[in-house]
Amino acid sequence: MIRLTLLVVVLCASLSCKAETLLVVGDSISAGYGLGQIDRGWVALVEQQLKPRGIEVVNASISGDTTLGGSTRIDELLERVKPAFVIIELGGNDGLRGLTPARMESNLIEMIEKSKAAKARTLLLGMRIPPNYGKRYADLFRQVYARVARQTKVALVPFLLDGVGGVDGMIQADGIHPNEKAQPIIAEQVMKALIPIIQDSR
Repeated sequence: MIRLTLLVVVLCASLSCKAETLLVVGDSISAGYGLGQIDRGWVALVEQQLKPRGIEVVNASISGDTTLGGSTRIDELLERVKPAFVIIELGGNDGLRGLTPARMESNLIEMIEKSKAAKARTLLLGMRIPPNYGKRYADLFRQVYARVARQTKVALVPFLLDGVGGVDGMIQADGIHPNEKAQPIIAEQVMKALIPIIQDSR
């Protein structure tokens, strides 16, 4: 038994055994805005499920961030974290500020291509905006995610807040951010898309 243990230690040392890392780059939805504690958010719930798989999570989400902010930060994050997997959850604030879908699309593509160049498998989380911004703008905004995922060949969750957005008892008083009750639903959606990516990498 002692010899076997020593052999495992030696093998891990020679193969640089270490946990893989998942980097989450998002906005307030991923930063746990309004939940009191970030460990109640969907990212923390996903982290709990990934630990047994030997995957650590680095949540680099910032409330109020946009795709421009994400594209500005991505180089430093990739260099520092060296992730095996990247989740991008950005765009909601672009929409709320009425920024052009074309620029948002360009920023998302830039982030994904840089992640892929760093050998990280990427998952894109789609968002939608309220209909009061106008049907044409809302449609253009929604279509960006599908087009980006198709062009860059990455997995996509079409609408991260599916089953949560606009549902009574799932949203905070601000009418935008999901509450604590909604977090497991969001985490489940992400895990369904993330597990095949992880399995495919091994």
